[in-house]
Amino acid sequence: MQPLSIPELQLMANRIRMDIIEMLVEAKSGHPGGSLSATDLMTALYFNDMRHNPAEPEWDRRDMFFLSKGHITPAYYSVLARAGYFEPAELLSFRKLGSRLQGHPAKNKELPGVEISSGSLGQGLGVGVGAALSFKHLDNCDRRVFVMCGDGEMQEGSIWEAFMSAAHYGLSNLVAIIDNNGLQIDGKVQNVMNIEPLADKIAAFGWQVIHCDGHDMQDILRALAEAKDSDKPVAIIAKTIKGKGVSFMEDQAGWHGKAPNRKEADEALAQLQEQRQRIQGGSHA
Repeated sequence: MQPLSIPELQLMANRIRMDIIEMLVEAKSGHPGGSLSATDLMTALYFNDMRHNPAEPEWDRRDMFFLSKGHITPAYYSVLARAGYFEPAELLSFRKLGSRLQGHPAKNKELPGVEISSGSLGQGLGVGVGAALSFKHLDNCDRRVFVMCGDGEMQEGSIWEAFMSAAHYGLSNLVAIIDNNGLQIDGKVQNVMNIEPLADKIAAFGWQVIHCDGHDMQDILRALAEAKDSDKPVAIIAKTIKGKGVSFMEDQAGWHGKAPNRKEADEALAQLQEQRQRIQGGSHA
C-alpha cells in the first residue's frame, strides 16, 4: 500500500474512531475504550509501516499482524475495511448473528486480513514468536511480525514466556506494541496487578524497549522506524488514553466493554467531527 502522510493518517484515525462508535451503537455491545486507545497505533501500522496487500490477503511476502488483545475488534475491523480488505458497509453487521465480524476475531469466518482467532489474553505474543521464528530461522526471509498487546495483558505469565523465547532466538523481526492506557476491565492496572517497572522488566528479558506517545502520529512513526533497525525483538510501549477522542469515555474504566446508547453515540460523533474539521484546517494551513 502507498504510505499515507501524517495529516492523512490523522484523518484516517478519525474516520476509524467514527466507525467504532457507529459499530458499537448499532450492535449495542462491544469494547470502545481499548479500541479508541489503539486506533492511532493500528492506523500508523496498516497505512504507513506494515507490508501487506489487501488485494491479495494471503500474499506470501506480507508482514503479519496478530491482535493479542482480541476484544478491540471495532478498531481492527475498521482498519481492515478502510485498508480495502472488505467493504466498510459490512462494519454495521458487527456482532450480529451470522456476521463475519464477531466480537473477537474468528479465523474460521474467513474474514480477509484476520490471521488468527484471538481473545484469550496472553496468547497472541506466543503466536507472534512462532511466526517470527519461522520467518527468520526456517524461511530465511525478511517478513516481520507485529503483535498488539494490552498493558493489562502483561499480567499473564505466558506473555513472559514469549518475551524470554523471542530474545533467546534473536527474533529481531518481532515487534510487540503495548497499548499502555493504564486501565483494564476491573480498574487501574497498577491496582489490579502492578506491572511496573514494565520497560525495565522487558529489557531484562533481552528486548529493546522503545517508548512513544500513542496518539502522536509523528512519534508513532518514529518508534516504528527505530524498531526496524534493532538487532533484538522490540517492544514499543505506547502511552495512550483509554477512550481517546471521546471526552466522556477518556480514562474511564467503565467504558472498557460498554456500548454507547444513541444519545451518547451522537455526542461522541459530534466531537469526532469537530476534531476532523480541526485536522483538515491544520493540513490546509
